[in-house]
Amino acid sequence: MSVAHMIVIVLAGMGAGAINSLVGSGTLITFPTLVTLGFPPVTATMSNAIGLVAGGVSGTWGYRKELRGQGDRLRWQIPASLIGAAIGAFLLLHLPEKVFTQIVPVLLVGALVLVVVGPRIQAYARARAAAAGRSAEHVSPKRMTALVIGTFAVGIYGGYFTAAQGILLIGVMGALLPEDMQRMNAAKNLLSLLVNIVAAVAYTIVAFDRVSWEAAGLIAIGSLVGGWLGAHYGRRLSPNVLRAVIVVVGLIGLYRLLNV
Repeated sequence: MSVAHMIVIVLAGMGAGAINSLVGSGTLITFPTLVTLGFPPVTATMSNAIGLVAGGVSGTWGYRKELRGQGDRLRWQIPASLIGAAIGAFLLLHLPEKVFTQIVPVLLVGALVLVVVGPRIQAYARARAAAAGRSAEHVSPKRMTALVIGTFAVGIYGGYFTAAQGILLIGVMGALLPEDMQRMNAAKNLLSLLVNIVAAVAYTIVAFDRVSWEAAGLIAIGSLVGGWLGAHYGRRLSPNVLRAVIVVVGLIGLYRLLNV
């Protein structure tokens, strides 16, 4: 690997780490970069997932304050993410990549719609809670069940392809939870990190020789720095600005997915 290619991969990793902590679609930078540099798609997917674990750690740490008070819900979402990620990693190693990449654009469009209409859905849920004499922060068993199922489904997707799983998570949580954007973003960072860890462990054990460890290491270096930068500055954004960033990056990612 040439020095120029190494620099490109580190910079891509830095950008991906920052975007992952803010939005959750950093793979849409690193995956096309690796493919453009000549890496086979499956090798690029696995190397990318392993490398971005470092950025997930720094991004989650940067949002640790916003995670406080979410334990009761995350104790259900975390197992759903872990099980889903294991299934997704298994599918990547046994199914053609086209099976999922063909539906990624559809999923991404749906997630972006949920991000945009999320405030209206939340307002409707609050109004219904008030009419029923419940706390606006109350999450009904039905919504919790839907949230866990949605988290599980995104975990499968993330374990298989990883690209834009954060946007999908934000879309699901925004439609079902009475939380503000920054707190949902903190939960998204943690859940995405766990999915990447499961996928990385699975790829390492089952397909060690198919991973480009040089590329994974370079992405890890860049994403570690990028994740911290994204969390440091992202926590200062207003909910509307953060939502706008998610939509813009999601649309760019959609364009790149359709043209990879």
